[in-house]
Amino acid sequence: MKNQINILLLLVIVLSSVNSFSQTPFGVNLAGAEFGSNMPGIINVDYTYPTVTQLDYYQSKGLNLVRLPFRWERIQPILNGTIDTDELLRIKDFLQIAADRNMEVILDLHNYCRYKLNGIYEIIGSNNLSIENVTDLWTKLSFELNNVSNIWGYGIMNEPHDLLSNASLFDTAQSIINGIRIHDQNTKIIVGGDSWSSAERWMEFSANLKDLSDAYNNLIFEAHVYFDNDASGTYNEDYDLEGAYPNIGIDRVTPFINWLQTNNLNGFIGEYGVPADDTRWLTVLDNFLNHLKQNCINGTYWAGGPWWGNYILSSEPINGIDKPQISVLEKHLTTNSSCPTLSIKDINVPIYELKTYPNPFNNYIFIEGLDEGVSVAIYDIQGRLMMTRILKNSIINNLEILKNGTYLVTYNNTLIAKIIK
Repeated sequence: MKNQINILLLLVIVLSSVNSFSQTPFGVNLAGAEFGSNMPGIINVDYTYPTVTQLDYYQSKGLNLVRLPFRWERIQPILNGTIDTDELLRIKDFLQIAADRNMEVILDLHNYCRYKLNGIYEIIGSNNLSIENVTDLWTKLSFELNNVSNIWGYGIMNEPHDLLSNASLFDTAQSIINGIRIHDQNTKIIVGGDSWSSAERWMEFSANLKDLSDAYNNLIFEAHVYFDNDASGTYNEDYDLEGAYPNIGIDRVTPFINWLQTNNLNGFIGEYGVPADDTRWLTVLDNFLNHLKQNCINGTYWAGGPWWGNYILSSEPINGIDKPQISVLEKHLTTNSSCPTLSIKDINVPIYELKTYPNPFNNYIFIEGLDEGVSVAIYDIQGRLMMTRILKNSIINNLEILKNGTYLVTYNNTLIAKIIK
C-alpha cells in the first residue's frame, strides 16, 4: 500500500539529459590476428585475419564498429626496428575492406604490456622491455596510418595487468600518447585500464588515468566487463553456479561509469560476452547493453572471427544460423544521442510503506515490505547510479564499496529511503 508523504528528496528518472552526445556505434571484436603462441608465426598457420565474409556478416547485422586485435611481435618483429611491411599491408587491406563497407576499425594492440622475446614474455619495465620500446612502436605505426580515415581509434594496449613499479600504466600511456601525437593529431587514443581493464576494479587500479594529458583532447578510456563469477570470461560453470543475476553487468560497470561522469571523460567497453547455452545470459547482456546505451557508452562484443570453432562466446554463425547472442546485439547498434540523468525535486510523491534499517549503515541494510528477489537501485546524492542489488532474505548485502555519504534507495523508480553511511 502506498502513502502520500511530503519528503524533501525524490529521485526522478528523466529522459532529457544535461549532456548531449552524438550517437556512437556498437560493434564486435574480430579475432584471429592475435592468435597463436609462435611469434611472429606464419600467416594462416599460426594466426589469421578476418575476411570479407566476417565483415559482410556483421555489416548485415548493423554492427559497424570492429575492434581488430593484433600483436606487437608481428607488426614490429625487432624492438625499435622498422614496421613489418607484410603485416602492415594486411592491416591496411583489412582497413580498406572495412572502409568499402562504411565500417570503422579500432586497432587493438593485444599484448597485455608484454612482448615475447626469445621465447619469454618480457613485461614493460623489465631489463629487456621499456616504455620507450612501446612508444617507438606507436610513433611509427601512427605515422604509417595517420591518413586512414576509418580508424575509429588506436587501442594502445589490451588488458594491462600485474605491472612493474618502475613502468606504471599511467607513465606508459602518457608516453604513447605523446608519441602518437607527433604524427597523428586527429585519431582517438583509447586507453585501457589496469588489472585486465576491469570496470569493477577501476577505482582501485585505474582512477589516476584521469590525469593523462592529450594536447588534442581526444582520449577514450576502455574497460572490460564479463559476467561470470571471477569476471574472467571463461564461464566454467552454469549461470547459477557463476552467481549471475539479471543486472550483474550493470553493477560491474557502474564504478567505471561513475568515474567517467565525475571526471567528464569518454568511455568505451572493449570486451563483453556471454555463452549461448542459457537464455538468462541473454537477459544479462541485454540489460547491460541497454545501460551502456543510456549512458552514451558504446562497446564491442567478444568475439567474432574465422577460427573460433565451438568457443562458447563466439558470435559467428554456424551453417548460416545466427548465434543467440546476435538477437541481442542487433537491438543495440548505437548509443543514445542524449543520456538520461537524475534530478532531485521537492514535491509530494508516493513512497512505499517500508522499514529500512540500520540507518546509518555499514555493509548491509534490511528492507522490510518488498518481495523476495526484487532488484533495488542505489544512487548517490548527485543522482548517479552506484549499484543494483537483489533483495535476499530482506537484506541488501555487499555495500562496503560505498564511500561514506548519503544515498537514495529506489525500487521500480520509486524512492524507498534516504540512507547514510
